[in-house]
Amino acid sequence: METFENVVATLSGWVWGAPMLILLVGTGLYLTILLRGLQFRALGHALKLIFDKDHQGVGDISHFAALTTALAATVGIGNIVGVATAITLGGPGAVFWMWMTGIVGMATKYAEAVLAVKYREQGKHGMRGGPMYYIAKGAGLPWLGWLFALFTACAAFGIGNMTQANSVAVMLGNIFGVEAWVTGVVLMSLTGFVLIGGIRSIGRFTSMLVPFMIVLYIGAALTVIAININQVPEALRLIFYHAFNPIAAGGGFAGATIASAIRFGVARGVFSNESGLGSAPIAAAAARTCDPVKQALVSMTQTFIDTLLVCTITALVILTATPWADGVSAGVLTSLSFAETLGSTGTLIVALATVLFAFSTLIGWSYYGEKAIEYLLGARVVVLYRVAFVAVIPVGAMLQLDLVWNFSDLMNGLMAVPNLIGLLLLSKVVRDETRRYFNARSNDAGHRLKNRVTR
Repeated sequence: METFENVVATLSGWVWGAPMLILLVGTGLYLTILLRGLQFRALGHALKLIFDKDHQGVGDISHFAALTTALAATVGIGNIVGVATAITLGGPGAVFWMWMTGIVGMATKYAEAVLAVKYREQGKHGMRGGPMYYIAKGAGLPWLGWLFALFTACAAFGIGNMTQANSVAVMLGNIFGVEAWVTGVVLMSLTGFVLIGGIRSIGRFTSMLVPFMIVLYIGAALTVIAININQVPEALRLIFYHAFNPIAAGGGFAGATIASAIRFGVARGVFSNESGLGSAPIAAAAARTCDPVKQALVSMTQTFIDTLLVCTITALVILTATPWADGVSAGVLTSLSFAETLGSTGTLIVALATVLFAFSTLIGWSYYGEKAIEYLLGARVVVLYRVAFVAVIPVGAMLQLDLVWNFSDLMNGLMAVPNLIGLLLLSKVVRDETRRYFNARSNDAGHRLKNRVTR
């Protein structure tokens, strides 16, 4: 078993090496140029579309529910521990490179969703779509789509299930002394209750949970930042300065090179927003819409909310406090940073946010895995999958998960490879769909203006 664990850890390290990070960011940069900076010029329109109700469109859930389902899977532990890890290993400058990853990742997330909606199809359990469909139907590579679905199904039980259950169990055990098996059983019951109704039930649940948990966390974080407002200019200076200059060791901080700032900033940014991994477009494909570009614009805001909003606020909380420079481990850094200003209340807020973020990730990934299994084995196994997914939760809560974490990272990386190939092969389709939508929108605006002038 130890040999197997070492092999998995080694493979995971290879997959998530510099070539993968360059490919992920490079694809986002290419799409940004191809789409003429869509994430900058259309962000305002995209934010308005979040609450647009497309009653004439085909699909299972609203734009908003599709967005919150995807956010449920991405706004998670990476926003709390992932940011702390980036700063601990890469220094304050890592935050800058996390921002860069988020900016180009918005274009990637947009392209994924355009293709997911364009190539989706109606299934027994609702709309089905995602990279496996656009790789097979659009790029004409069904074997590569099959591999993506296989990697996604495996990752769902790892990063989307057992690791999340374990994180909640450890947090509740450390703070409140709750037994791991109790946490596992409660999570299993709650998850089963949500999943029994399929994507509509998931959409309703995440539409309520995700806004609540994000507002709760951001509200608490902004309170900390407001109290420490005098430290914010220095925190921002550290971020921009050390993005291009190494930070020397001092106090308990081990120091960080420019290379480590880039590496860990990019890596944590990708892990947080999942742009390029191909997971979020599976939820986008379920959206009720008459135009793939409309849902893609909504999906693009997911990366903006996750990385450029939530991660940034976490980073400012950490950098306006003192523990980050004292060599504190990433696992407790965010909690201690909140506690420095808010005391025990800050610790409880981070604990609650961790529980909610992990649970929401579990719900979101359950849907991703369900659609992957349906693609591989057909609609008849969906109910069995849901039972298996729920049954594994208590196991994850009670296990030591080093192997599962490494295996999950490996599967996530392997998901990205076929998805990025599909995006690059179909990038011209994304461009053409985008031009069609905005040309039609410009023409409509011109007609409305002409009619007003005529009247």
